[in-house]
Amino acid sequence: MQSLIAGEYYLEGQREMASGFLLKPDKSFHFFFIYGALDRHGSGTWSEKNGHIILNSASKPADGYRLVRSTKKHQNVIVVKLEGNDPMAQRHTFVSLDNGKEGSWKEMNQQGEAEFPLQEADTISLLLEFCPEKITTIPVVPEDHNEFTFRIEPAILEVFFDNFLLDVAANELSGHHPVLHGGEFRYVKQ
Repeated sequence: MQSLIAGEYYLEGQREMASGFLLKPDKSFHFFFIYGALDRHGSGTWSEKNGHIILNSASKPADGYRLVRSTKKHQNVIVVKLEGNDPMAQRHTFVSLDNGKEGSWKEMNQQGEAEFPLQEADTISLLLEFCPEKITTIPVVPEDHNEFTFRIEPAILEVFFDNFLLDVAANELSGHHPVLHGGEFRYVKQ
């Protein structure tokens, strides 16, 4: 049955984007999602059980952001910066000093900085708007530091699959989408 399932499946019914799965006969798979300049991808292994395809990545990618340095400055604000990244990533990065609670996120400016009033903070959470499932939370150590510089890791755009299920029908897969939200999606075999 698995050799009949193997093939290329493309997302149907969505405008201005392309997405799909390549299920190989050796039980490996590749996923892609393209929307404008955004390009996300993933890979791993697939299996078939009870009319479902089950997708799993080999390992979870690293956190999306890495702390490069932190310092204590004589200033009445906490500053979170990005270095070495393109302006598009800087404008679409959000920061929270409150464990990512709703309403606590602040968007970085054009220079890749976000300022907060001086306050006690035990963690810094960051996310890229295009990868909302990848919140990186870093402990604030030492606690008296108030300027933090981060770098986006290349793996931030990688999509992780953990028992991701799709229903199998004649020349079609259906179910959720690993990046898009909402209803059921159809992937048609080419």
